[in-house]
Amino acid sequence: MKAIILAAGYATRLYPLTKNRPKALLPINNKPIINYITEQINTIEEVDEIYVITNHKFIDTFAGWKNETMSRAKITVLDDGTTSEENRKGAIGDILFVIEKMKIDDELLVIAGDNFFTYPLEKYYDFYKQKNRDCVCVRVWDDKATLKNFGIALLDKEGKVLEIEEKPEQPKSNTVVFASYFYKKDTVPLFKQYLAEGNNPDAPGNFPAWLYKQKEVYAYTFPGECYDIGTLESYEEVQKLFQK
Repeated sequence: MKAIILAAGYATRLYPLTKNRPKALLPINNKPIINYITEQINTIEEVDEIYVITNHKFIDTFAGWKNETMSRAKITVLDDGTTSEENRKGAIGDILFVIEKMKIDDELLVIAGDNFFTYPLEKYYDFYKQKNRDCVCVRVWDDKATLKNFGIALLDKEGKVLEIEEKPEQPKSNTVVFASYFYKKDTVPLFKQYLAEGNNPDAPGNFPAWLYKQKEVYAYTFPGECYDIGTLESYEEVQKLFQK
């Protein structure tokens, strides 16, 4: 299995913190967000390579981070060649970029580099192996006012995805999809098909929202917390919660 960490965004909503530092390298309790992610990925023995996809602005910064980071799985940092919000590829564009550049023909784990989570990734992987299907991870969300900021899933009693809608104006449930995905080997070529059809290349959740219509997708309801760090307020909140 290969893992992709998405870290090519410019995080303009977090300025000035991210003007000269990528969001994935912002610290929580004196450790970069991405380190929590790589540590969890390394608990899955089947993952033998981790690809960190970034932009041209931050390629040297991530190269320096890689040289200081211990990891069981080999880490490769890739430059998607973009330089600004205006010419970025989008998350799904970056996933396809990595797949094609590294000639990935394997199962795939994709995680957003700004996700800080407290659940054991290994348990999610066990669920994926048990179902033997593509998987998303979800959590019931109590704050109804913010539901429309997320991907929302409808599930059957076995966890099979009946519907996913990315950032709906009128959410049909309070089951939120977070940006951590396991994909089967035969799903990897579908990223090219998805983009060739002219679908949205941006948020990574747009792909599973398309994929469940092509094949079965299951949802793992995780214990613990997961934070999508997108604003100064959300970053400050997580820092306060996990400062010890």
